[in-house]
Amino acid sequence: MWPVARRTRPRKDLRDLKIVREIAAQPGPRDTKGLVAPTLARALAWPYRAVLRGLLALRVTGDQLTLLSVVTNVAAGVTLARGERLLPGLLLIPAGLLDIFDGAVARARGTSGARGAWLDSTGDRVSEAAVLGGLFLSLAAQGRDLEAALCLAALVVSLTVSFSRAQAQALGAQMGEGIFSRLERTVALILGLIVPKGLVFALGALVALGAVTLCQRLVQARRALARERP
Repeated sequence: MWPVARRTRPRKDLRDLKIVREIAAQPGPRDTKGLVAPTLARALAWPYRAVLRGLLALRVTGDQLTLLSVVTNVAAGVTLARGERLLPGLLLIPAGLLDIFDGAVARARGTSGARGAWLDSTGDRVSEAAVLGGLFLSLAAQGRDLEAALCLAALVVSLTVSFSRAQAQALGAQMGEGIFSRLERTVALILGLIVPKGLVFALGALVALGAVTLCQRLVQARRALARERP
């Protein structure tokens, strides 16, 4: 009787299985608080790991992703200043994704540290100033005073929230994210730019919820610094 040849798994299947295992081995999104961040983290955990695996395979660094995010945000700000809405709204999507993955790549490579955190924080502030500043110039030039005022207020609140957290952390306080973090601000602005007549509501949310987040940060800082008092 002739021996039956053993069936072997095709090489492509083995390679696909290896890729799936590598994706599953990647760390998931960091635990964050906010309105939409926890839900997005749970819903997009697998795509997050897949993209992270691809970025690591491409050998990009966290700093490179941070700088590319800033460039994309500046490009969105320039197009906003020219009066466009859909294109900059779409540009904010990859800009936001790059901002999410820069820290993840740095941690996965073991290169995260104070310098990278400083670059990321500075890049975030430059990005917000470019986007909201460009939008303000466009709205002011069009005579849309209410939206322009909301845009300027949103920029002031956003920078104040970030500044308050940085100052508290410099004094040794441990600070949380707050209800309306940068991720929520980016999502709200994207929807405001893409959805027709949604800009005024998005800017109103940036101001109102940003103010709530600022109050949260002030309470957190006061409690944390009170515990540090000798």
